[in-house]
Amino acid sequence: MIVDELREVLLAESDPFTDIIGQEDTKEQVRSALLAKKNIIIVGSPGIGKTTLARNVAKLLPPITVNACAYRCLPSNPICPQCRSGHTTGKKTLEGSERFVRIQGSPDLTAEDLLGDIDPVKALKFGPTSIEAFTPGKIFRANNGILFFDELNRCPEKLQNALLQVLEEGRATIGSYDIDLEAEFLLIGTMNPEDTSTEKLSDVFLDRFDLIYMKHPESQGIELQIVKTKGKNIAPYPESLLNFMVSFMRGLRSHQKLEKVPSVRASIGLYDRSQAMAKIRRHEKVAYQDLNDVVVSVLSHRIRLKPSFKYLMSNDDFVQQEFSKFSKGAQEDGDVP
Repeated sequence: MIVDELREVLLAESDPFTDIIGQEDTKEQVRSALLAKKNIIIVGSPGIGKTTLARNVAKLLPPITVNACAYRCLPSNPICPQCRSGHTTGKKTLEGSERFVRIQGSPDLTAEDLLGDIDPVKALKFGPTSIEAFTPGKIFRANNGILFFDELNRCPEKLQNALLQVLEEGRATIGSYDIDLEAEFLLIGTMNPEDTSTEKLSDVFLDRFDLIYMKHPESQGIELQIVKTKGKNIAPYPESLLNFMVSFMRGLRSHQKLEKVPSVRASIGLYDRSQAMAKIRRHEKVAYQDLNDVVVSVLSHRIRLKPSFKYLMSNDDFVQQEFSKFSKGAQEDGDVP
């Protein structure tokens, strides 16, 4: 099992998920779910680190030697027709991060994208009913690794059904050939609960997962650390101005007029853009005006006003008004540089 390879690092006293700053409760939930050999869905708003966390899990996997086939068969356990017939051309070593296969959920995703399809060129060579003409999809490419399904709830219900068998039995039936092919992987999915253009996940499908919820950074200190670590280094940023900016962002997340609030990715974007503006203007360091002049561009499309307010003002006007109001309050308190 894939999780057996992670057991030692999951039980270590030190934090294995070093790519994620903060989120201690979420990390603990992930560790316990993986240790219990559960597939998981990480639920949270965009831009809070769901994908980073999933990639971090893959990085913890040790290198593995597999056959040089599309199914990534283990030399000791060949599962594909090519390897079973002894026609494998060689072996290769995959690092942990290379054992990560990503699927981007979307309404136009098909079952063939997951399971595979007939390759017309191979069909001419081997015949359309030959298994050699079958090109495996991402489920089989994730064999002996992690299948990361981003925005799982944006894919059609038909795809949920295509995943059920392999999640339950560790194998998928290829209908065209009436054969089963094994696939051992750990599935990590993500969901954005605020996205309205989604498909309902069936109870039968969800029953195969543990759901883990990921929230915005727990404190201002943690968010400051994330912004400094993940943001770009373009121009010097006064600590007092950075504190002011992060305070403004965290205040927006509890604003009564907002239905969708900005994530930490928006904080990083504001940090980067204000630095770039300062650089263009030949400023020695980022100034308040640099931040003020990019705030609408960075934030207006990353928020959504509640229905009772969105017809009274635009997102642009809301962001500019709130930033001006916050700035005025900070000036009165002496907190604006």
